[in-house]
Order: sequence, then structure tokens, then C-alpha cells
Amino acid sequence: MKNTFFKSMLGISVVVLITLAFSTSSFAMKKRIIFGGGPAGGTFQVVANGIQVYKPVKEVKSFSVKAQTSAGSVENLRKTNAGKQQFSTVYSGHVWLGRNGKMKNDTRKYTDVMAVAWLYGAPAQLVVKKGSGIKSVKDLAGKKVGVGNAGSGAFANCELFFSHMGVWDKIERNAMGYNDAAAAFGNNQLDAFWLFTAFPSGAVIMAAQTNDIAMVDLAADAKSSGFFAKYPYFGKLAVPAGTYRGVNYDAPSFQDSALWVANSKVSADVVYKLLSMIYTDAGLKHMLSMKKTFKNMSLKTGATNIVTPFHPGAEKFWKEKGML
Repeated sequence: MKNTFFKSMLGISVVVLITLAFSTSSFAMKKRIIFGGGPAGGTFQVVANGIQVYKPVKEVKSFSVKAQTSAGSVENLRKTNAGKQQFSTVYSGHVWLGRNGKMKNDTRKYTDVMAVAWLYGAPAQLVVKKGSGIKSVKDLAGKKVGVGNAGSGAFANCELFFSHMGVWDKIERNAMGYNDAAAAFGNNQLDAFWLFTAFPSGAVIMAAQTNDIAMVDLAADAKSSGFFAKYPYFGKLAVPAGTYRGVNYDAPSFQDSALWVANSKVSADVVYKLLSMIYTDAGLKHMLSMKKTFKNMSLKTGATNIVTPFHPGAEKFWKEKGML
């Protein structure tokens, strides 16, 4: 009886060990994919979070997606190029500038960042207090301005535009995220704050709850200064009247496109698989539930507004869908 008992226990132990070994092996085989997002209050982080929590993505056996916060577009460009992030959201302009070695104060060429899909248009927005007398970017000279997080697309595009307008070195710059800027603006610590994100922005909504705000006509400045001719990847648009409380007029501006990008060494199968899950009726409905900004995400728009090379996995997907 004793021998029979020990043999039985031994058999159970072997089964347990084999089961544990198999489970450990399966866990080890699941590759971790980092998706670079952005700062709090911005849409970049919503993109990364949305893909991470989507149920079909979570159920993939071969890899897992982990959303990671970042300073924004420029940091994502650099980290994705270096392979520290496999995916991220980066503005189309930064992908183009980086690929061609034309980033401000940075002549390196970021050729390992490849397009996966167009996500949404991101417009410049400059918020001021109603009655402040600030009608143009040039009126900001001597003023305290929130210019976005250092390393973010908002900061980089603010520096680009304000330098073009000749005011970058004439303002008191405050590098901070959107929510912090809105709070500082509400406490009269800022005269204005800049955003480069989809509308409606939660930060601007927050600012409008405690202040009578106005939006500067940035398109007029861009057109009169030759900005559109110099940087052709920017497109014209207007923030519609009524988007924010008290702003009952269209506010003309310019926009870049937010792109889903991948490091060139990411498996084409991984890129193709993720696109195949997100760009379905259910996947797009899920992304829209995360934020209304994604209302224009679709099979028809996913391969548009992209002027840099596609990742091979994305190219295969969009060609199969008849979009390339």
C-alpha cells in the first residue's frame, strides 16, 4: 500500500511539474510589445491604452501590448527608431523631418520609423483670455506661455511655428503638459497656452469652465508668413464654432496627422495581425468608445495622408484592402 501511495504521489508530482514547465514556457514565449503613448491629457496615450485593452489584442497568445507614457511625438520618434518602443504615435511631420535629417538641432536620420496607419488630424490651438488683446502669435512677446512638454510634438511644433513667427525667444516659455497648463492658465500664471492635439481637448474644456477664453486665428499668421509654403505637410482647417464654451466662431488653424508607426524590425506578421484586429467594425467601434477623436479612423482613411514609407506588414494589409 505504501509503495502504491508513493508511486501515486510521484505520478501527480510529475504531472504538476510538466504542467508548470509548459505554463512557464508558454508565458516566456509571449513577447512584450511596447506601444509609446504620450503625456496625461493628450490623445497619444489614449491610442496606446485603447490598443492595449482591446479584448482580441489581450487574447493574442504570441505577444502582449503594453502602453507606455512618454513626453510625446519627438520622444516617440527617437525611442521607436532605437527599438526601445516597437510601436508609437508620432506626427507625420516629425516622421518626415526625422527621416530626412531635418529635425531642429538634430541632423540624424531616423530611417527605422515606418508608417502603420493614419489615426487622426491634430490641429494647433492657442488659448488666450477673452479681451486680452492677443490676436496674433506676435502679440505674445513678453507674455507667459505654456508651450507643451519638452520632447513632445506640441513643444516641437510650437518652437517651429513661433520661431518662424519670430517670437520664440521673446516669450516666457513654460514647458508643461496640457492639464497643468490649463490649471496654470486658470490661476493667472499663464497668459496663453498652446496645444497640438485633436479637438475637443479636455484641457481646453477645463480652462473654459473657469475663464472666458478665446482662440487665436493661427491660419492667418501661417498664411501671411509663408509657413504653409515652407512646411507643406501641414494642412488647413478650423476648430468649429461651439467646440468650446464661449468660443462661438470658427477658429482657423493648421494641422498635422497623427500616425501609428512601428520600428522597421518589428515582425510584419505582428503589424499585420494588429491592423487586422483594430481595423474591423468591432475594433473601430472600440477605439471610438475610447475617444470621439477617432471618429474618422476607417479602412478608407488608414492609408491616407502618409508621405513616408509603410512598414511591410502594413503595406501588405492596406494592399489587401485595396487602399494602396
